[in-house]
Amino acid sequence: MTKPVVLMTGAYPAWDLDDMEARYRLLKLWEAPDADAFLAEHGSSVRAIATRGDLGASAALMKALPKLEIVACYGVGTDAIDLAHARAADVHVTNTPDVLTGDVADMAVALLLAAARLIPQGDAEIRRGGWAMPLTTRVSGKAVGIVGMGRIGAAVAKRLAGFDADIAYFGRSARPESPYAFEPDLVALARRSEFLILTLAASDATRGIVDARVLDALGPDGILVNVSRGSTVDEPALLAALEAGTIKAAGLDVFWNEPAIDPRFAVLGNVALAPHHASGTVETRKAMGQLVRDNLAAHFAGRPLVTPVV
Repeated sequence: MTKPVVLMTGAYPAWDLDDMEARYRLLKLWEAPDADAFLAEHGSSVRAIATRGDLGASAALMKALPKLEIVACYGVGTDAIDLAHARAADVHVTNTPDVLTGDVADMAVALLLAAARLIPQGDAEIRRGGWAMPLTTRVSGKAVGIVGMGRIGAAVAKRLAGFDADIAYFGRSARPESPYAFEPDLVALARRSEFLILTLAASDATRGIVDARVLDALGPDGILVNVSRGSTVDEPALLAALEAGTIKAAGLDVFWNEPAIDPRFAVLGNVALAPHHASGTVETRKAMGQLVRDNLAAHFAGRPLVTPVV
């Protein structure tokens, strides 16, 4: 039986590639010296795209694949996939939700602790032979605002409840099942919070939702943590606030223009930085890859998709 042809936009871990190479004929777009020529030569045979959240799948890419049936995304975020085109072209889209929820929530708390307790600065102080540190900021018992009370937001809230945090949240609508206070005004949520944690999905509606007004409301004692997408924050406004001290600090896993982030972040002493690695554990990455493979297998076997988006 002829193996289905799957176009990969970027590398996957070896434990996924080994299995996929046994099941499919893989075309590795990132290895092609001329992507357009590669697609012109092979695009007519491609039935599936296996991509990553950071790479996505543009309308132009999908249009170059006339037999495309499914886009399987290794990651929960689908903002880099043209979902409108996929719907119009009757192309299925899947992602890998749930399996990374715990790790991302853990990272949100870790970045909050790192920014508030100056953990990177303490590490650097010892490595250069010093022992002096300024007083830091307590995390327990503080007012926390969570922006986006979806799976990850709820997991962050569960963790911070153990810190006796006073938790409220902002979202499109109240969550009746949530025990926490709903605040429909993001500026008001920032004003009542010492820590503001972003876990909302990226979309046109959330682009730049944390702007100068929100940062001003968070104030000089406030700490921003972002484990959602860089696009949810007005980054020039954030840099200005960090440089001027109009907010205290930030813990950031996501940025504009990743991985070529603004160099101003690197010289700031009041940030804890991570390279979009919140889901970067062996356990979660294996589970993500398994979901991608399960969705592809279900599609080609004519079974219902495991985690459909479109």
